Amino acid sequence: MQSSHSLRLLAAHSGESVNLTDTLTLTILIKTSRMITLPSQESNSSPNFATQFAALRQHVNHSILGQTTLIDRLLIALLADGHLLVEGAPGLAKTTAIKVLASGLEGDFHRIQFTPDLLPSDLTGTEIYRPHDGSFRFDRGPIFHNLLLADEVNRAPAKVQAALLEAMGERQVTVGRETYSLPPLFMVMATQNPIEHEGTYPLPEAQLDRFLMHVRVDYPDIETERAILTLNRNQARGESTNTIGTLLSQADVFAARKAVLNLYMAPEIETYLVHLIMATRRPVDYALDLDGWLRFGASPRATIALDRCARALAWLNGRDYVSPEDVQAVAPDILRHRVLLSYESEAEGRSADDFIAALLRRVPAP
Repeated sequence: MQSSHSLRLLAAHSGESVNLTDTLTLTILIKTSRMITLPSQESNSSPNFATQFAALRQHVNHSILGQTTLIDRLLIALLADGHLLVEGAPGLAKTTAIKVLASGLEGDFHRIQFTPDLLPSDLTGTEIYRPHDGSFRFDRGPIFHNLLLADEVNRAPAKVQAALLEAMGERQVTVGRETYSLPPLFMVMATQNPIEHEGTYPLPEAQLDRFLMHVRVDYPDIETERAILTLNRNQARGESTNTIGTLLSQADVFAARKAVLNLYMAPEIETYLVHLIMATRRPVDYALDLDGWLRFGASPRATIALDRCARALAWLNGRDYVSPEDVQAVAPDILRHRVLLSYESEAEGRSADDFIAALLRRVPAP
């Protein structure tokens, strides 16, 4: 070996003896030190994406007052790669929340106002005939944006809702014989107005399962209302200084999703999570007084959603483990649209939230 020979000459010149084992070890170290490790493609994403997510969270909270839960659920949906259904009265900053969130992301945003005369092609796009060569060219619709706001989704007919739900579930759009993939970063926030139902098309209960969470927003308290007045006046005078320095890149979003999936969840927490879902299917096995509340329980998709969202909430709060409180915090939004009350429960004035609250009290947490 050339390296061994060089070491022997060096030892002879210095008057010291060299052990053969030490020589072999040094030879391996010399050869290993000459190997250069090239940076992986993932190193292009910023290592401080957790800090950037925290900055984005703070940025949106400074612009949208009194809707902390909605903002957190938007970030959780972004981290869990899911979609959001938001229900609330007009004027509660639902639209503004996702617009401000989109302003801090590397990506594009589009809003669609759903109306009864909307067509599926208005959402997905259509093929345009080119008379000069007799061919058709697909003109992409607004659904090909990264962040999409489907405003008042229950005002569009069923075929438009089906086109949206297919895109949400399959991450693709089919037009004629061709299928077009949606961008890797794709999130839908759909809103619906609970005040009036005239001229609306309620979303099918079975298809509501496509939404990761169903979030309800309420009116702010008196102090927040006064803070909203101050913020609005400052914005009207052009005095708003709430700006975000660096946009959160899509690579950082994908890296954060991997970090969320790698977050530690104790086996006891996972068992507790599964028992919560199983209790919606056979509530009598967990509490006799829950028997007869439901017609249908939650599907395995709810189990996956509860796992993803609990991890995302723990990660957003700066912890490297999932606690029972994380599971309990997101459970109402995960289960609200996935459990169907029995006719008897509806006649007695019970709601899905009443069942979920009773469920969280009956199933013991670790």
